[in-house]
Amino acid sequence: MRRDITVTAEPRDSRGKNEARRLRAKGSLPAVVYGGADGATPVAVDPKQLTKILSSKTGHNTIFNLGSNGSTTPVMIIDWQYDPIKDTLLHVDLKRIDLTKRITVKVPIVTQGDPKGVKLQGGIQDVVTRELEIECLPDDIPEQFVVNVSELMIGQSIRAADIPMQGSMKLVTVPDAVITHVVSIKAEETPAAAETGAATPASEPEVIKKGKKEEEGAEPAKKK
Repeated sequence: MRRDITVTAEPRDSRGKNEARRLRAKGSLPAVVYGGADGATPVAVDPKQLTKILSSKTGHNTIFNLGSNGSTTPVMIIDWQYDPIKDTLLHVDLKRIDLTKRITVKVPIVTQGDPKGVKLQGGIQDVVTRELEIECLPDDIPEQFVVNVSELMIGQSIRAADIPMQGSMKLVTVPDAVITHVVSIKAEETPAAAETGAATPASEPEVIKKGKKEEEGAEPAKKK
Protein backbone atom coordinates (compact mmCIF):
# COMPACT_ATOMS: atom_id res chain seq x y z
CA MET A 1 0.00 0.00 0.00
CA ARG A 2 1.32 3.43 -0.95
CA ARG A 3 1.90 5.95 1.85
CA ASP A 4 2.74 9.63 1.73
CA ILE A 5 6.05 9.14 3.53
CA THR A 6 9.45 10.43 2.43
CA VAL A 7 12.66 8.98 3.85
CA THR A 8 15.88 10.85 3.13
CA ALA A 9 18.80 8.75 1.88
CA GLU A 10 22.42 9.85 1.98
CA PRO A 11 24.67 8.29 -0.70
CA ARG A 12 27.70 6.37 0.58
CA ASP A 13 30.77 5.34 -1.37
CA SER A 14 31.97 2.30 0.54
CA ARG A 15 30.55 -0.93 1.96
CA GLY A 16 31.72 -3.48 4.50
CA LYS A 17 31.38 -4.17 8.22
CA ASN A 18 33.62 -1.31 9.34
CA GLU A 19 31.68 1.24 7.32
CA ALA A 20 28.40 -0.17 8.65
CA ARG A 21 29.63 0.14 12.25
CA ARG A 22 30.67 3.76 11.68
CA LEU A 23 27.26 4.58 10.25
CA ARG A 24 25.41 2.98 13.17
CA ALA A 25 27.66 4.83 15.64
CA LYS A 26 26.52 8.09 13.99
CA GLY A 27 22.86 7.06 14.30
CA SER A 28 22.41 6.07 10.63
CA LEU A 29 21.34 2.78 9.10
CA PRO A 30 23.22 1.18 6.17
CA ALA A 31 20.94 0.25 3.27
CA VAL A 32 21.13 -0.78 -0.37
CA VAL A 33 18.61 0.21 -3.04
CA TYR A 34 18.03 -2.32 -5.84
CA GLY A 35 16.16 -2.33 -9.14
CA GLY A 36 15.80 0.11 -11.98
CA ALA A 37 18.45 1.47 -14.32
CA ASP A 38 20.70 2.69 -11.48
CA GLY A 39 21.36 -0.81 -10.17
CA ALA A 40 22.44 -1.48 -6.58
CA THR A 41 23.11 1.79 -4.74
CA PRO A 42 24.46 1.91 -1.15
CA VAL A 43 22.84 4.60 1.01
CA ALA A 44 22.40 5.60 4.65
CA VAL A 45 18.91 6.21 6.09
CA ASP A 46 17.23 7.08 9.38
CA PRO A 47 16.66 3.82 11.35
CA LYS A 48 13.74 5.34 13.30
CA GLN A 49 11.77 6.00 10.12
CA LEU A 50 12.37 2.48 8.76
CA THR A 51 11.47 0.88 12.10
CA LYS A 52 8.23 2.88 12.17
CA ILE A 53 7.36 1.69 8.66
CA LEU A 54 8.03 -1.96 9.48
CA SER A 55 5.93 -1.67 12.65
CA SER A 56 2.96 -0.12 10.82
CA LYS A 57 -0.13 -2.06 9.71
CA THR A 58 1.14 -2.34 6.14
CA GLY A 59 4.65 -3.31 7.29
CA HIS A 60 7.10 -4.27 4.56
CA ASN A 61 4.32 -3.89 1.95
CA THR A 62 4.41 -0.14 2.50
CA ILE A 63 5.42 1.83 -0.59
CA PHE A 64 7.09 5.11 0.41
CA ASN A 65 9.29 7.75 -1.22
CA LEU A 66 13.06 7.65 -0.94
CA GLY A 67 14.54 11.12 -1.34
CA SER A 68 18.12 11.55 -2.58
CA ASN A 69 19.96 14.30 -4.49
CA GLY A 70 16.83 16.40 -4.84
CA SER A 71 14.63 13.67 -6.36
CA THR A 72 12.35 10.97 -4.97
CA THR A 73 11.54 7.43 -6.07
CA PRO A 74 8.94 4.94 -4.76
CA VAL A 75 10.53 2.02 -2.86
CA MET A 76 9.62 -0.96 -0.67
CA ILE A 77 11.56 -2.79 2.04
CA ILE A 78 12.37 -6.26 0.67
CA ASP A 79 14.75 -7.51 3.37
CA TRP A 80 15.96 -6.42 6.78
CA GLN A 81 18.16 -7.59 9.65
CA TYR A 82 17.71 -7.02 13.38
CA ASP A 83 20.29 -7.12 16.17
CA PRO A 84 19.29 -10.28 18.13
CA ILE A 85 20.18 -8.70 21.47
CA LYS A 86 19.28 -5.01 21.12
CA ASP A 87 16.37 -5.68 18.71
CA THR A 88 17.43 -2.72 16.56
CA LEU A 89 17.76 -2.60 12.79
CA LEU A 90 21.21 -3.45 11.44
CA HIS A 91 20.59 -3.29 7.69
CA VAL A 92 17.79 -3.00 5.12
CA ASP A 93 17.42 -3.73 1.42
CA LEU A 94 15.10 -1.49 -0.58
CA LYS A 95 13.63 -2.00 -4.04
CA ARG A 96 12.67 0.70 -6.53
CA ILE A 97 9.01 0.32 -7.54
CA ASP A 98 7.54 1.11 -10.95
CA LEU A 99 3.95 2.09 -10.13
CA THR A 100 2.81 1.01 -13.61
CA LYS A 101 4.03 -2.58 -13.28
CA ARG A 102 2.52 -5.48 -11.35
CA ILE A 103 4.41 -6.90 -8.38
CA THR A 104 4.02 -9.99 -6.18
CA VAL A 105 3.48 -9.50 -2.45
CA LYS A 106 2.31 -11.45 0.60
CA VAL A 107 -0.64 -9.94 2.47
CA PRO A 108 -1.60 -10.95 6.04
CA ILE A 109 -4.94 -12.68 6.68
CA VAL A 110 -7.11 -11.78 9.68
CA THR A 111 -10.04 -13.98 10.76
CA GLN A 112 -13.19 -12.36 12.14
CA GLY A 113 -16.00 -13.85 14.24
CA ASP A 114 -16.51 -17.05 16.24
CA PRO A 115 -17.34 -20.18 14.20
CA LYS A 116 -20.66 -21.91 14.94
CA GLY A 117 -18.75 -25.17 14.87
CA VAL A 118 -16.86 -23.99 17.95
CA LYS A 119 -19.76 -22.38 19.86
CA LEU A 120 -22.47 -24.94 19.07
CA GLN A 121 -20.62 -28.17 18.23
CA GLY A 122 -17.61 -27.98 20.54
CA GLY A 123 -15.03 -28.05 17.76
CA ILE A 124 -11.84 -26.03 17.46
CA GLN A 125 -10.79 -23.54 14.82
CA ASP A 126 -7.42 -24.10 13.19
CA VAL A 127 -5.78 -21.30 11.18
CA VAL A 128 -3.54 -22.95 8.59
CA THR A 129 -2.48 -20.09 6.30
CA ARG A 130 -1.75 -16.62 7.66
CA GLU A 131 -0.60 -14.87 4.47
CA LEU A 132 -1.98 -14.76 0.95
CA GLU A 133 0.36 -14.25 -1.99
CA ILE A 134 -1.07 -12.06 -4.73
CA GLU A 135 0.03 -10.15 -7.81
CA CYS A 136 -1.24 -6.62 -8.41
CA LEU A 137 -0.35 -3.04 -9.23
CA PRO A 138 1.52 -1.29 -6.39
CA ASP A 139 -1.36 1.08 -5.62
CA ASP A 140 -3.77 -1.87 -5.18
CA ILE A 141 -1.84 -3.68 -2.42
CA PRO A 142 -4.35 -4.21 0.44
CA GLU A 143 -3.47 -3.69 4.08
CA GLN A 144 -4.86 -7.13 4.95
CA PHE A 145 -7.53 -9.67 3.99
CA VAL A 146 -10.36 -10.00 6.53
CA VAL A 147 -12.08 -13.42 6.53
CA ASN A 148 -15.40 -13.93 8.33
CA VAL A 149 -15.50 -17.42 9.90
CA SER A 150 -18.82 -17.10 11.81
CA GLU A 151 -20.73 -19.66 9.69
CA LEU A 152 -18.10 -22.40 9.72
CA MET A 153 -19.29 -25.74 11.11
CA ILE A 154 -17.19 -28.81 11.93
CA GLY A 155 -15.67 -30.18 8.75
CA GLN A 156 -16.04 -26.91 6.84
CA SER A 157 -13.16 -24.70 5.67
CA ILE A 158 -12.30 -21.47 3.88
CA ARG A 159 -9.76 -21.79 1.08
CA ALA A 160 -7.61 -19.27 -0.78
CA ALA A 161 -9.99 -19.26 -3.76
CA ASP A 162 -12.84 -18.14 -1.45
CA ILE A 163 -11.17 -14.78 -0.78
CA PRO A 164 -12.36 -12.24 -3.39
CA MET A 165 -9.76 -10.40 -5.47
CA GLN A 166 -10.41 -6.75 -6.24
CA GLY A 167 -9.01 -4.30 -8.78
CA SER A 168 -5.80 -5.58 -10.38
CA MET A 169 -5.35 -8.36 -7.79
CA LYS A 170 -4.58 -11.87 -8.99
CA LEU A 171 -4.24 -14.87 -6.66
CA VAL A 172 -0.80 -16.50 -6.63
CA THR A 173 -1.29 -18.82 -3.65
CA VAL A 174 -2.62 -22.27 -4.65
CA PRO A 175 -6.43 -21.85 -4.83
CA ASP A 176 -7.05 -25.05 -2.82
CA ALA A 177 -4.83 -23.93 0.08
CA VAL A 178 -6.79 -24.06 3.36
CA ILE A 179 -6.92 -20.72 5.15
CA THR A 180 -8.84 -21.93 8.21
CA HIS A 181 -11.16 -24.80 9.16
CA VAL A 182 -13.10 -26.19 12.13
CA VAL A 183 -12.23 -29.68 13.31
CA SER A 184 -13.70 -32.04 15.89
CA ILE A 185 -11.85 -32.52 19.17
CA LYS A 186 -13.14 -36.13 19.40
CA ALA A 187 -11.63 -36.92 16.02
CA GLU A 188 -8.24 -35.83 17.33
CA GLU A 189 -8.57 -37.85 20.55
CA THR A 190 -9.59 -41.13 18.83
CA PRO A 191 -6.10 -42.16 17.61
CA ALA A 192 -4.63 -41.52 21.07
CA ALA A 193 -7.36 -43.60 22.73
CA ALA A 194 -6.78 -46.43 20.25
CA GLU A 195 -3.07 -46.49 21.05
CA THR A 196 -3.79 -46.62 24.79
CA GLY A 197 -6.24 -49.52 24.37
CA ALA A 198 -3.82 -51.49 22.19
CA ALA A 199 -1.04 -51.28 24.76
CA THR A 200 -2.90 -53.27 27.47
CA PRO A 201 -3.32 -56.65 25.72
CA ALA A 202 0.24 -56.49 24.40
CA SER A 203 1.64 -56.30 27.94
CA GLU A 204 -0.32 -59.29 29.35
CA PRO A 205 1.50 -62.13 27.52
CA GLU A 206 4.86 -60.76 28.74
CA VAL A 207 3.72 -60.96 32.39
CA ILE A 208 2.38 -64.52 31.97
CA LYS A 209 5.51 -65.67 30.19
CA LYS A 210 7.72 -64.23 32.91
CA GLY A 211 5.66 -65.93 35.65
CA LYS A 212 6.04 -69.35 34.00
CA LYS A 213 9.79 -69.02 33.91
CA GLU A 214 9.93 -68.19 37.60
CA GLU A 215 7.74 -71.23 38.46
CA GLU A 216 9.81 -73.55 36.30
CA GLY A 217 12.99 -72.31 37.91
CA ALA A 218 11.56 -72.88 41.43
CA GLU A 219 10.62 -76.55 40.96
CA PRO A 220 14.19 -78.01 41.01
CA ALA A 221 14.89 -76.21 44.27
CA LYS A 222 11.93 -77.97 45.96
CA LYS A 223 13.16 -81.41 44.83
CA LYS A 224 16.55 -80.82 46.47
